Amino acid sequence: MIFCDTHTHLYADEFQPDRDEMIQRAIHAGITRLFLPNIDSTSIPGLFTLAKTWPDHCFPMMGLHPCSVNESFQSELKVVEHWLSQRKFYAVGEIGIDLYWDKTFTEQQLYAFEFQIRLAKKYALPIVIHTRNAFNEAYEIVERNNDPSLTGVFHCFSGTSEEAEKVIALKGFKLGIGGVLTFKNSGLDKVVQQIPLEHLVLETDSPYLAPVPHRGKRNESAYIRIIAEKLAELKQCSLEEVARITTENSLHLFGI
Repeated sequence: MIFCDTHTHLYADEFQPDRDEMIQRAIHAGITRLFLPNIDSTSIPGLFTLAKTWPDHCFPMMGLHPCSVNESFQSELKVVEHWLSQRKFYAVGEIGIDLYWDKTFTEQQLYAFEFQIRLAKKYALPIVIHTRNAFNEAYEIVERNNDPSLTGVFHCFSGTSEEAEKVIALKGFKLGIGGVLTFKNSGLDKVVQQIPLEHLVLETDSPYLAPVPHRGKRNESAYIRIIAEKLAELKQCSLEEVARITTENSLHLFGI
């Protein structure tokens, strides 16, 4: 079985003590394709190091995270634009809108999100969307820019059935399902039961949002199997079927 972790921050400082060992654990567990979203200019060196060190397993994205949008966001967008013109990436991400922590730069976040969608179209890349307390705002921008050339994933999806149906209706978009699926009172289990596997990809968002029984601890890509096992239980299908379909979905999305 081959699994994909479609969203993992392997360059994060939390992995400094045992990064290589952690990646080896994931590969040993069958999670052989690890997709790395960028945050901002500070995360690029670590991103590139991993892509160079693990070229058969680590696949980089390029983008500006909404929580890094501030008074210097224009210069950060220029960095994103520069690198997209210089080398191979597998998505424009992690991009989107986050209105949970701070709404100071809401307008700038909206601008940065739409700007990066245009970059994704220019380079024929999928987008990886972060939304927190901002599904409607993000969806409106995606819908306005949507056409057959635009594909992507709503990362860390934990919304309602209605929101899931809206994403599916966009065509070409997947729902990223992670550790929240295993949380007792998240409600995501009931939503996912109504969604065919063809619309889902698996992710950890490491080092964040570790699944039960590791909740509250550092997450890592090897835990994809825990999420997959929970999904197989909910869908009343085999783990092999979950692996096959979600891996095919990531192939169609990222080209690997």
